[in-house]
Amino acid sequence: MAGAAIFGQPSAAAVARPPSYYVRQRLLQNRPAMAGLGFILLCTLVALLGYWVLPDNSPNANNSLVQLQKEPPGLHATILRLPVAGAAAAPTADNLFATWLRGRTPRYQEVPIESYRFEGDSLFTQPYRNHSALADQPRRYALTQLVGRQGTPAELRQAVEQEQLVRRTYWLGTDKAGRDELSRLLLGTRISLGIGLVAVLISLVLGMAIGAVAGYVGGWVDSLLLGLMTVVWSIPGIMLVIAISLALDSKGVWTSFVAVGLTMWVDVARVVRGQMLSLREKTFVEAGRVLGLPQSRLIARHLLPNMTGPLIVIATSNFAAAILLEAGLSFLGLGVQPPAPSWGLMVNEGFQLLGTEAGLWLTLLPGLAISLLVLSFNLLGNGLRDAYDPKTPLS
Repeated sequence: MAGAAIFGQPSAAAVARPPSYYVRQRLLQNRPAMAGLGFILLCTLVALLGYWVLPDNSPNANNSLVQLQKEPPGLHATILRLPVAGAAAAPTADNLFATWLRGRTPRYQEVPIESYRFEGDSLFTQPYRNHSALADQPRRYALTQLVGRQGTPAELRQAVEQEQLVRRTYWLGTDKAGRDELSRLLLGTRISLGIGLVAVLISLVLGMAIGAVAGYVGGWVDSLLLGLMTVVWSIPGIMLVIAISLALDSKGVWTSFVAVGLTMWVDVARVVRGQMLSLREKTFVEAGRVLGLPQSRLIARHLLPNMTGPLIVIATSNFAAAILLEAGLSFLGLGVQPPAPSWGLMVNEGFQLLGTEAGLWLTLLPGLAISLLVLSFNLLGNGLRDAYDPKTPLS
């Protein structure tokens, strides 16, 4: 039996595993990292589904319902949908991203009402009145005007109740413009994850290119690029983002994306440069030079793949930093502009109402969302760092 064990097939315990297997096992055993990954995947799913998962899945998640402004959580309201002349056409290629980010153009004007009744071929409504609004007179609407077609009074009433009258619950209340706070929080994941993704991609491309050239070429090129890294490194991130935003002379989503991305490449460049300095003297690099491989192929095909672990770890860290930078930029009014549901902009709107009853939750809720998402990326980054460390034991 011993001979069979020695000269026969190897036992299960002796089967060789690739390094990626142990990385996955260490990561799966790290509960905080997996909790962070789960929250990130949940936010990603919400961002991709968008209006399909919103409590207020109408375009008015980004538009005002003045009568419902600053209402507390748990509000129940009846909404009357009034058709808008010239309904929205399909988005073009130029505004497709803006439509995905900010929502569809409204096909209805939504009016909150206290009560309603049918009389003949008309609908009479009592306008909604909150704590800051004065009483208004009942209003009359023709059923054919609401439905947009002819029919018997019974058919028109049924169509109005099914299509034009909506019962809606505002679980987290409304903001100062009367918009559903929960819907805007969920839509805000698109801004935060989008800016994090774009910023990480920009930082990886710039950082890998500059760091690889500096570390592999060396000499005066390395000194010049290292000096550039040091200068950029010495400037606070938020000040650099503000400077880039002002230099681009525009405000908006893409300006914020580019500005944040251009401030985060130094971390990647320094890591790549350090790794390149230690790898360029390895035997396989010398063999590649002897075989006459071009430097670009040596860097792209043989050196950069050996830095996958450190780059993944620093990418998660940059993701969290990008979310914080975007929130700070929007809070200052230099980032994403209204009515886009940026969490930083929502904190600013709530901060202006801190002296009122609604100011607490309008500031706390988006701030809590920012904190949870940043914490999730930090937990995932710490877990990836431990997973790529071969000295971390497997339980």
